[in-house]
Amino acid sequence: MQTIAVIGAGQMGSGIAQVAAASGKSVLLSDVSLALAEAARAKIEKGLLKLAERGKIPMEDAVATVSRITPVGDYARLGEADLVIEAATEREDIKHKIFEAAGKHLAPNAIMATNTSSIPITRMAVSSPDAGRFIGIHFFNPVPLMKLVEVIPGLATSVATIEAVRGFVADIGKEIVLSQDEPGFIVNRIFVPFINEAAFVLGSGTGSIIDIDKGVKLGLNHPMGPLELADFIGLDTLLEIMKIYLASTGDPKYRPAPLLQKYVEAGWLGRKSGRGFYDYSGEVPVPTR
Repeated sequence: MQTIAVIGAGQMGSGIAQVAAASGKSVLLSDVSLALAEAARAKIEKGLLKLAERGKIPMEDAVATVSRITPVGDYARLGEADLVIEAATEREDIKHKIFEAAGKHLAPNAIMATNTSSIPITRMAVSSPDAGRFIGIHFFNPVPLMKLVEVIPGLATSVATIEAVRGFVADIGKEIVLSQDEPGFIVNRIFVPFINEAAFVLGSGTGSIIDIDKGVKLGLNHPMGPLELADFIGLDTLLEIMKIYLASTGDPKYRPAPLLQKYVEAGWLGRKSGRGFYDYSGEVPVPTR
């Protein structure tokens, strides 16, 4: 696979584009407008140049990586890609629309993939041109730093598609875990309910934000506390994932914590909104309660 298309130029899509381009792939980075895609490329360039100036990466590598990313504002050029990865918001209705629209431009032997962290692959494959060439490729945030990629075949995904994706993941220097198409797959099936439970513990008054995060970091040897990590991921994303688990399984253990839902309703989405479990308006994050 030499040409990769990424649909969605947000944090995840930009990260995927950067990693693919750094490995030598040509990347088409798409969003709802050319301006957004260009802005994402400029942000990638700024970050890479800063790393180069600090001596973290060679300047020529930074320049070469950016040169391989081409912003596009529509799906017309997706026919050039060997692999198309959707990295839009974690809403199934939006993803279906993307697959239907982008699928009209998919090359005959190209693979279409989704970066979803929770939505069943088999269910989304019905909106693609060929379910045999549809698969889940779940990257972790921040993509340039996280080594893991979950690969999730749907019911109809072909062996050839799985093997081609294995090759792509190896090419970009990541490690694979293969998951069955179950809600949340492997990592998030375990970890998102863990974060949700931390919100339950906070809401019940069992512990403060500081003590919950400190307890997990020191007691479980995690680099970040669950509430700190929730802010980094985005509380709205976590809430959507828990709703998907609950709807997909009917199991009440996946009920979203009321406090998590309340924060999202208040617009407290974490770092991206400036406030979540912590307030980011100052130089140092401060717990909101």
